Amino acid sequence: MARHLLSNISSAYIEAANRLRPKTRKRKIVAYVESYDDIFFWRDVLSEFEDENTAFEVMLPSRTNLNRGKKTALMNKLGESLGGYMIACVDADLDYLLQRHTPSSQRMLDNPYVLHTYAYSIESFQCYAPSLHNVCVMATLNDRDIFNFEEYLRQYSEIIYELFVWMVWLHRRGRYNDFPLTNFNNIVSVEQLNVFKPIDALERVRRQVNRKLAWLQQHVKDAKGKLTPLKQELAELGVRKDNTYLFIQGHHLMENVVDAALTPVCTILRREREKDIKMLARGNSQQMNNELSCYSHSQFQPAQMLRRNTQYKDCDAYIMLRNQVADFLQRQQNKN
Repeated sequence: MARHLLSNISSAYIEAANRLRPKTRKRKIVAYVESYDDIFFWRDVLSEFEDENTAFEVMLPSRTNLNRGKKTALMNKLGESLGGYMIACVDADLDYLLQRHTPSSQRMLDNPYVLHTYAYSIESFQCYAPSLHNVCVMATLNDRDIFNFEEYLRQYSEIIYELFVWMVWLHRRGRYNDFPLTNFNNIVSVEQLNVFKPIDALERVRRQVNRKLAWLQQHVKDAKGKLTPLKQELAELGVRKDNTYLFIQGHHLMENVVDAALTPVCTILRREREKDIKMLARGNSQQMNNELSCYSHSQFQPAQMLRRNTQYKDCDAYIMLRNQVADFLQRQQNKN
C-alpha cells in the first residue's frame, strides 16, 4: 500500500515537473553591459521583449577578470565575437552624436549587435525631468510640488545648447584639446542653487557659457558657417534646445545639475513633513517621537532614489532605444 502510494506521488511529481518545462527551447541571447549599475537597466529594457521563444541573460563583459566599461565590451575579442546570440548594450556617450567621425563612434554605430542608449547614458534617463517630482516623493514621502524640474532643465538646456553644439563640432574633428569635455562640464555646472529663486544660479551658468562662446568665436575661425548645418543634423538625431541636458555627460548631469536642485528640494519637503508631525502630535511627546522615528525609517536619500528611478519610458531617447531592440530582434527573426 505504501509502495503504491509512493509510486502515485512520484508519478504525479514527474507529471507536474514535465508540465513546468517549456514546450520549446528558448533562444538565449547574452547581453554584455558595461558595469554593475547597467545590469538592472538593461534587464528592464530587454525583459519587455522576452517571449516563449526568446530570453536574455545580462552580464558583465568578462568572466575571467574584473575589467568593465565600454572598451571592454567593444574593443577586445568579445567585440569581435558579437553576433545573433551575443550582443553588447552600452551607453551612447558622445559616440551617437559624433556619427562615425571617430573610430569608437564608427565601431558602435556600424556593429548591428551593439545596442546603445541614444541619450548620453543610463544616468541621463534617470534624470529625465518629468520624473523628478516622483523621485522627491519616493525620497521624502511628501507629494507637495514646490519646484518645477521640467522648467528648470528646459531653461538649463537652452542656456547650454550653443556651447554643446560647439563641443560636438570640435570633437567630430578630433580637436578634443580645443574644448575638452571636462572644460565643458566645469562651465555648465550649477552651483549654489536657491530652489525658490533658481534663475540666479542659471544666470551664473549663462554668463560662463557666454564667455566661452565669445572665446570660441574669436579663436576658432574655421567654424564660421558650419554650426547651422550641424544644428539641423543634431535635431534629426533628437537633440533640441529644450532637451540638451539628456546628451551631456550623465554623471555630471546627475551630480552637478540635477542634484543641485533635488537635494535641497527634498530637504525642504522633509522638514515640512516633520513640522506637520510635530503639530499633529499636539504636545504628546511620545507619539511625536514614535511618528518621527517611523517617518525617519521610511525615508531614503535622494541620490539613492534617483538611481532607482525608472519613470522615463516616455522619453524620446528611450523610445528610440526600444525601437532599436525591436529592429534587432526582427532582423534576427528574418534571418531564421
